[in-house]
Amino acid sequence: MRTPPPFDLHGPATPVSPVVLSVPHAGRDYPLPLRAALKVPPTSLVALEDRHADTLALAARGIETLFVATRPRAWIDLNRAEHERDPRIDEGAQAMPESAQSLKLRSGLGLVPRRAGGVDLWRRRFAAEEVRARIEQDHRPYHAAIAAALVAARARFGVAILLDIHSMPPLAPGGARMVIGDRFGRSSAARFVARIEGVTHAARIRSAVNTPYAGGHILDRHGDPAANIHAIQIEVDRTLYLDRRRDRPGPGLDAAAALLRRIIDAVSDEALPLADAAQ
Repeated sequence: MRTPPPFDLHGPATPVSPVVLSVPHAGRDYPLPLRAALKVPPTSLVALEDRHADTLALAARGIETLFVATRPRAWIDLNRAEHERDPRIDEGAQAMPESAQSLKLRSGLGLVPRRAGGVDLWRRRFAAEEVRARIEQDHRPYHAAIAAALVAARARFGVAILLDIHSMPPLAPGGARMVIGDRFGRSSAARFVARIEGVTHAARIRSAVNTPYAGGHILDRHGDPAANIHAIQIEVDRTLYLDRRRDRPGPGLDAAAALLRRIIDAVSDEALPLADAAQ
């Protein structure tokens, strides 16, 4: 029996736009083995979700290819590298001193998150085989699908741009309401980031670049500006599109989706000279 893919594909598998969209942290399909291993209520896992970022991306999508992960971040974090396994909960993780671990891993946000909302999640450690199965069945297929779409987009247009859509809790009063990450210039050409900044400025939405979110494994894995494949993370303040409880889509969804649509259009427009040259 063939295992279904760990994502929903919206739009054509072979992109008809240089822009490809990804939503890796909005999964709400919590499998029974995950729920059985919890020592906290399942509602505690919502803190790990980019709540309804998929709804926002779907409302903004036009002809673009969009990948939406269906597995939740609590099951496996697609924005972490395969080696970022937490030895406190993962029997297959390589033992290493805390000083050698990434900040995310030390804080409990590794490939399989250990903590959410300041509390430990699991009643037991996971066998190496369990985590390996998640890597093989969920993590690798998601990244393989994105990589294939980006290669196909570059082949057609001469350039491909991945917009990786996330959401964030509100920052300090007066802080940015959208954060654009490009791994400090390593995952994308500056001109695409500048176009996104221009859209947010015109909309009078405060934005920041790489602070406090510069992007993670998805940008490292897929961004290759020298090969004309660019990857940018977009973090959207949840209060822009969720209700007051930050649980369901709210009255701001349409405006937030329209803003994201303008961002997609601006990035696509910036790619046009390269796309025309490739024809």
